[in-house]
Amino acid sequence: MKGSNFPLFLVALLLPFFALSTLAADTIAVNQSIADNQSQTLVSSGGSFELGFFTPSSSSSSSSSSNLRYIGIWYNFSKQSVVWVANRDSPLTDSSGVLQLAADGSLRLLNSSNAVVWSTNSTKAANPPRNPLAKLLDSGNLVVGESNSDDYLWQSFDYLSDTILPGLEFGHNRETGRDRYLTSWKSPDDPSPGDCTTRLDPDGYPQIFIRKGENIVFRSGPWNGLRFSGMPNLKPNPIYTYEFVYNSKQIYYRYDLTDKSVISRLVLDNQGILQRFTWTTSTRTWNLYLTAQMDNCDRYGLCGPYGSCNINNSPPCGCLIGFEPRSRQDWDSGDWSGGCVRRNDSVCGVGEGFQRIVSVKLPDTSKSSFNASMDLGECEATCSKDCSCTAYSTLNITDGSGCLLWFGDLVDVREYTENGQDFFIRLAASDLVSVGGSKRKTRLWIIAVCLLAVGIAALGFFLIFRFRRKRLRRPASIMMTQERDQTVDESREHELELPLFDFSTITKATDLFSESRKLGEGGFGSVYKGVFKDGQEVAVKRLSKDSTQGLDEFKNEVITIAKLQHRNLVKLLGCCIEKEEKVLVYEYMPNKSLDAFIFDPKQRKLLDWPMRFHIINGIARGLLYLHQDSRLRIIHRDLKASNVLLDYDMNPKISDFGMARIFGGNETQGNTKRVVGTYGYMSPEYAIDGLFSIKSDVFSFGVLVLEIISGKRNRGFYHEDHKHNLLGHAWRLYREGKPEEVMDETMNDSQVLSEVVRCIHVALLCVQQAPEDRPKMSNVVLMLSSDILLAEPTEPGFFTERKVFDQESSSSKVDTCSTNEITITLLTAR
Repeated sequence: MKGSNFPLFLVALLLPFFALSTLAADTIAVNQSIADNQSQTLVSSGGSFELGFFTPSSSSSSSSSSNLRYIGIWYNFSKQSVVWVANRDSPLTDSSGVLQLAADGSLRLLNSSNAVVWSTNSTKAANPPRNPLAKLLDSGNLVVGESNSDDYLWQSFDYLSDTILPGLEFGHNRETGRDRYLTSWKSPDDPSPGDCTTRLDPDGYPQIFIRKGENIVFRSGPWNGLRFSGMPNLKPNPIYTYEFVYNSKQIYYRYDLTDKSVISRLVLDNQGILQRFTWTTSTRTWNLYLTAQMDNCDRYGLCGPYGSCNINNSPPCGCLIGFEPRSRQDWDSGDWSGGCVRRNDSVCGVGEGFQRIVSVKLPDTSKSSFNASMDLGECEATCSKDCSCTAYSTLNITDGSGCLLWFGDLVDVREYTENGQDFFIRLAASDLVSVGGSKRKTRLWIIAVCLLAVGIAALGFFLIFRFRRKRLRRPASIMMTQERDQTVDESREHELELPLFDFSTITKATDLFSESRKLGEGGFGSVYKGVFKDGQEVAVKRLSKDSTQGLDEFKNEVITIAKLQHRNLVKLLGCCIEKEEKVLVYEYMPNKSLDAFIFDPKQRKLLDWPMRFHIINGIARGLLYLHQDSRLRIIHRDLKASNVLLDYDMNPKISDFGMARIFGGNETQGNTKRVVGTYGYMSPEYAIDGLFSIKSDVFSFGVLVLEIISGKRNRGFYHEDHKHNLLGHAWRLYREGKPEEVMDETMNDSQVLSEVVRCIHVALLCVQQAPEDRPKMSNVVLMLSSDILLAEPTEPGFFTERKVFDQESSSSKVDTCSTNEITITLLTAR
């Protein structure tokens, strides 16, 4: 080799190594950069997070935003799981972007013209570091500072996007005035700042607010030593620990994972819902763990000043003790925003006192003051001396310490059955009530509200009946074709936030749909038990290729359940759509369905009355959620014993939403030419005229209650003294003053007779012939959980004398005659 060529040879040989050495695995030094067109990234030292350029995954190639490029941080195992975005307001339009660290310690994002489109603008840049270094930590925090120093000039944890990561201190720095708060993405494929924010507000006693624009939509309530007062589902759990810190320097909330192998994050979506997700490695999906907002009562200020919301009541809004609606007309029409006013304005002086309000979300503390050193007695004395003080409470419920004082209106109170907190409201002496007096007044108030609700319901039904043909257009379809990569429109998938499973994963989990794994079989297909690699048990519903549930019903079930979250509704974990296969994956219910218990001679002995009463109440609350409290108004149309599943603790969960219908606004009914459902549970107006409404579900619920109490099926019921079905049998016994004879004899030793008779009474109200005579589910829940007076039921629907065929008769022939002598033929019922 010639001497003149040797240096060139060395340069050619070593050039790749020089190129590789310009960028460390998790750091950027001065004069180093990350170039988009070279697909360069940083990866944290533990491999948890990656930083680089990306385009939002749901942007289609035809989308105008498909070429927009952002610099962001995501979980290393999933580039779609973005947790932070730098240039949210200034995306790049091509892949020419370069991220570099300047000598003054600032990170800069340059475009193809070398213009700065985003930079950190470090507040300490006036004293630039000698050896600045940018580093991606394994916590997901991107930091800039001196080499080998923990004193950061800038960090991404100070400038959040839509995600709170473990270890991040979400809140307010009282020394610098800096807020760490969330801003939602504008849409699932647009990371620019959306309308929704989540912020810890330091005014008064701190609490977390979620806003849409300037409007507050949710409030966490103040910290009470265990949790935020308005977040009762924030409890000790095996996934994460949490704390709230309030001192002279800062106020923040943070959580830390108990097991590093478990991945969890908090995300504010573009609808203003704060949700916690956990990552499942075997399915490579994020699963919803809980949400901050639980139901309609979590809407900020729903019941106005001095109003109180109880999701189990109808209407949900009531006035605090000593208060009455500001405008009775508005209140009765369902507009509670005006709230309530005092019955007696003379509340400061001789004879006044404080009334305990129990187990609630404390009122808005924005206009409050507090003293951590006072006890409750000192707190009361302080409040009573100041006429502008409207209420007081303890700060820390763990030891009863501290004093919290309210000044001005009390807003955004809601009642809880568990994990609530007490506070004391200032009232005139004439408004103070004892515990017994309170119960009596509450009972009278409930009776008055129920009578009013019945009147409003009757008027509302008449108005709705006139416009029953107006129906909300159904949600946009999930697009499906024969090819797997074209089965689901990506934007729709993101809207549903529903994981998709590969069919191969499903077959492995079910041992190729082995008969030994089959849990049951229905008109639409079979249900199998599945076990994923990580041990998670699931229920897999595989639609048969000749199933009567077609593509529309399948899409309907996916769209419906994906938007529902309630303890008494079965949870949909995901779906699979490949070629001709349509599969739904649900949470596994080890005790299977309700019918396997109540209709089995041996199993029903395991259901004593307290358990049956618990199941009845759970079904009622689940149905109430569908009709009134969910984001959608949903009519199930196929409520029956086999569609109620039981979990480990025998909690009931309503399932099978293939026939459900979604309504919007104030719509509560519709009609159809295709009557679908199950014999024995369908209401008369639906079976005969195809008219369905929330009252159709109420009818089915009434049938189900009678079946639970009696252990007998409505369809096929036989009694030697008459030829009525179960409804007619229960009606006859009720009219004869012997309703207890409906009761299953196996629970004689466990029943509370008054509760059993009350449930039979409520069931008969639900199965009355005319829909307008049946109560709404909100009233049903109230009637089951209180001792209010009940109306007398009228004759039930299908109160028939029917011909009973022997077992050799053809099952396809049903001779049914009603009191109106109408023969009913239902070709599509099952």
